[in-house]
Amino acid sequence: MTYHTTRRRLFAFASSAALLGALMSAGMQSQASTLERRATAGIEARQVAQPSPYGLARHFWDALALEPRDAWSRLRSRLEWQDGIDRPRVQAWIDHYRQAPHNIAEITERARPWLAWIIEKVEERGLPGEIALIPFVESSFDPGARSHRGAAGLWQFMPRTGDALGLSRQRGYDGRLDVVASTNAALDYIEGQAEQWYDGDIQLSLAAYNAGAGTVNRARRQALAEGKSGDYWSLSLPDETMDYVPKLKAIAAIIANPDEYQVALPEIEDAPAFAKVPVRQPLRLDEAARLAGVPHQTLAELNPAATGGVVPPGRGRVLLVPTERADELMARLEAPASAGTGDDRYVVRRGDTLAAIAARQGVSVDEIRQANGLSGSLIRPGQSLALPTRSLASR
Repeated sequence: MTYHTTRRRLFAFASSAALLGALMSAGMQSQASTLERRATAGIEARQVAQPSPYGLARHFWDALALEPRDAWSRLRSRLEWQDGIDRPRVQAWIDHYRQAPHNIAEITERARPWLAWIIEKVEERGLPGEIALIPFVESSFDPGARSHRGAAGLWQFMPRTGDALGLSRQRGYDGRLDVVASTNAALDYIEGQAEQWYDGDIQLSLAAYNAGAGTVNRARRQALAEGKSGDYWSLSLPDETMDYVPKLKAIAAIIANPDEYQVALPEIEDAPAFAKVPVRQPLRLDEAARLAGVPHQTLAELNPAATGGVVPPGRGRVLLVPTERADELMARLEAPASAGTGDDRYVVRRGDTLAAIAARQGVSVDEIRQANGLSGSLIRPGQSLALPTRSLASR
């Protein structure tokens, strides 16, 4: 099973256009009239009274736009592996999940901040919608999850794999827990392996994601030598890997038809729940929360990679904030800094440096210098420093 390449998507678009053209042709006037009547239901009469050669097309897309849309319906429209759910391995996992529907409800509720954005990223690459559910299998959609083997994050990257994919780890920050960075890395990894080893076969790439390409490649060579097809279902792999794709197909089947399986899915909007704010200097979560006007816990949950409470700057690094608070936060971050008053002071301890203090406080070294009239970086234990804070005049 290969994924949708850009070329395949263009063919699909061309097919849709051809279908619409057929509906507009003289040979299908009655069907087109029926479709137009449905599409124009609820549209003002004056619009209907103004004929247009493009009226049918306009009303057709207007009707589609009127259909209710949420993250689950969008995901269902992208599912590609719904064939073969009667396989014994898939059915075994469907039965397993059906025994505890409340667990599915809890996990899918945990997916609320991330699901719509991940679906969007999967769509952009033309991948099967099932890929958006990998965090369900890997981490139960907990971005802070850590395994006893050392894997971490929504996508459960091991340290060495994360390092190879550019998910940096440093004091107080673990890029594997960064939802944006780790999601992009995971999709790169899955696509890259599929192209490098498996002629675009995503299911084989998922097996390699779980067990390693070496293990899967050896199993595939053995299967081919025995006259088997060499696809995922013909391989002999470790038990966990043999269950990996069946688990994914099972949960996708339940989400495709939750009523049949008596599972209640939470309502999740078809739009990302967060916005990305660029980080150009160390930014403390508590300070960002104060400027954005949101609880500190909210930002901590959206930014689990900042294990030390500070998001360090870096190439492409961002702070995630609730969508509706992003503009206000960016405006306040761009406001000039001023010297703090009252309790906004710091007493220098032995071993402190201006750079270390700035990183902990989420400000720049130059701002500390300016607030305290310093010309260099020399500080001494016991010295009291005024801490620059962002202007809150607009609050």
